[in-house]
Amino acid sequence: MLTSLSIANYRSIMSLTLPLGALNLITGPNGSGKSNLYKALRLLAKTASGGVINSLAEEGGLHSTYWAGPETISDAMRRGDVEVQGTKRNNVMRLKLGFASDTFGYAISLGLPAPQQSAFAFDPEIKHECIFNGDYYRPASSLVERKGGVVKIRQGRQWEVISQHIPNYDSLFDSHADPASAAEVFHVREMIRSWRFYDHFRTDSDAPARKPQLGTRTPVLHHDGRDLAAALQTIIEIGDNEALDHAIEDAFPGCKLRVVTKDDGRFSLEFFQKGLLRPLTGAELSDGTLRFVLWIAALLTPRPPALMVLNEPETSLHPDLLPALARLIGHASQHSQIWVISHANRLINALNEHPACHSIALEKVLGQTEVQGQGMLDGPNWNWPE
Repeated sequence: MLTSLSIANYRSIMSLTLPLGALNLITGPNGSGKSNLYKALRLLAKTASGGVINSLAEEGGLHSTYWAGPETISDAMRRGDVEVQGTKRNNVMRLKLGFASDTFGYAISLGLPAPQQSAFAFDPEIKHECIFNGDYYRPASSLVERKGGVVKIRQGRQWEVISQHIPNYDSLFDSHADPASAAEVFHVREMIRSWRFYDHFRTDSDAPARKPQLGTRTPVLHHDGRDLAAALQTIIEIGDNEALDHAIEDAFPGCKLRVVTKDDGRFSLEFFQKGLLRPLTGAELSDGTLRFVLWIAALLTPRPPALMVLNEPETSLHPDLLPALARLIGHASQHSQIWVISHANRLINALNEHPACHSIALEKVLGQTEVQGQGMLDGPNWNWPE
């Protein structure tokens, strides 16, 4: 489980370190930085799949994603005694992302390359990476470090250089995740790769979830819900079928869901509703009903990830369904660390009733995303490797 997340110089986040629990609820008004926090976590996840540089490019490059405010915000600026203004930059541009967990921690620093004769002068480089032990980085807790092209790993009290020419656009996860010689790198990479993000399920009339699909065992629902029927059948056969039935009854009293297998191997849904003489097919379900069934398939996965992030799961759901969704999320938090980013009061209130819920309310102060009520000394300890 992640115990803290730290971000520096990403969009509206100049410097932010969050304490984390088993069930994390991120709230705040529009424009407070909820989406930027979500994007930063997705960007961090890309380090383990070789896509962090390309993901930055898709967002407009480092200049577009870098904190646009002054390098420091003085007390006089906060009081309104002086205008917010920038001064000569004292530090080089570094976008930093990191986390600590109950096993290992990881931090990455990205910046622009030194002036050179290249058409890729604005292509970000990975300047520094570090895997460490403990709640936050300390030199003595560092286990693996990458500076520029050099990667070294701690062997007892000594450091062993295992590479001197790693490309500046590759993470150390791309070339040094060997379970035999670099077990820490392999462990952290696999942990990050297990993170699961859900931020949009298609429910339009042409959505794949509405149509019969060729079924294969599906312990993990696709992020767009295309394999919904197969995922539900997998839960029925090897997962928590009782929890599935309970979730349907909780949200739609008197209703039942069945997965139908056709002769050609295609799977489809049948939804039995009290008062109707025949079941509804997936194509006939309302957007809200279909979306809730998709959340059931995602949250009751027989292969729970280390971390599951749900971005505005209330979209298209009737407010009366949100308490049932909160109970479903609470059930899933027994097996995975859950993040929920939401602005729906009814879902927020229902989740806050869960004993494991850790609520984080964001606000924007002088363009900077902050945690409401968190003073300078209130957040978790965090040091960036230099």
